[in-house]
Amino acid sequence: MVIAEHLTLQGNPSGGVLGRLVRVCASQGLDSMAAELDRMSEFIGADLSLVEAELRERPMRLDVVGRAAHQLLSVGGKRLRPLSVLLAARMGSGFGPAVQHLAVAVELVHNATLLHDDVVDQGETRRGSSTARMIYGNAASVFAGDWLLVEALRRVHQAGVPELLDRLLDVIDAMITAEAQQLENRGSFRLDLATYDAIILGKTASLFEWALFAGARAGGLSSSEAQALATYGRELGLAFQIVDDVLDVEGSLTDTQKSPLADVREGKLTFPLIVAAAREPRVVSLLREIAAIPEGSALPPEARQALLAALERTGGLEEGKRRARSHVQAARDALSRFPESSRKSALLFVSEAAVSRVG
Repeated sequence: MVIAEHLTLQGNPSGGVLGRLVRVCASQGLDSMAAELDRMSEFIGADLSLVEAELRERPMRLDVVGRAAHQLLSVGGKRLRPLSVLLAARMGSGFGPAVQHLAVAVELVHNATLLHDDVVDQGETRRGSSTARMIYGNAASVFAGDWLLVEALRRVHQAGVPELLDRLLDVIDAMITAEAQQLENRGSFRLDLATYDAIILGKTASLFEWALFAGARAGGLSSSEAQALATYGRELGLAFQIVDDVLDVEGSLTDTQKSPLADVREGKLTFPLIVAAAREPRVVSLLREIAAIPEGSALPPEARQALLAALERTGGLEEGKRRARSHVQAARDALSRFPESSRKSALLFVSEAAVSRVG
């Protein structure tokens, strides 16, 4: 496959977003999507490789905080947020120093939240490797996250694009508020959809929204054009989070890079589970039993099977997939103001790929 060769030549690891999508296409026999990935590689691969190289190879602090930050950055990731910046910029004037600063910044913010999450959730593995907290300790992981946030804000300032710094500060505030809401509801297994929507909007979608807006403005697009792309980003982020919710229950470790039912065991209610609990209240008792399994103990297969059966009866998983697809359609609708082009096709493809993981 041409794209796989291209990514190898560019030094982009197979764990990157394009390489990950190649594997999705190959596993599901999606030849047309694989061909589209080839075209996207030619279109955006070099830009993404520059960003990836900077994230992995840029000079870092030499102290324990720097080592903790670099440990997470060096194991890669989907890089979907930097890709969003790059694709939005391509809708305008294209790649340049400001766009690179912003693409790096959005991934630094994302990784900062992961470092903090692993401490809160007592996570032991991330992206197939030990978490920074397991190697360097909780304090180093927290300070590493703080430092990455400072570095991200510095990058946005260096980009010199008006209003983006203020907008990112608002996003970080929204992310903290969402995390607080989730923390307050943890373990209760009583969460309404309105609260859930507010949490995923702040925790996940707001950063995607900023990434698309930032790339658009750095690419010279008008405020209204940038806002249309921001809407696309918000809807993409919502879809992406709901797909992750579905995969937490029915996916494999390869799909999610975390153990199945990790969210349940951490006392978090996700979209399919909210639907199931509303339609069959006794599901809450099952969720509490799973959450009560001691940390480090294996999840009994019968517990997962019982939950899957409940989700099948109530339609929780199918409702989650339907909701994700509706957000993808809203993302696609947000692009209707733009004429057809290879640049627009790339964005449409990303939205399609976001839900391809759950069929």
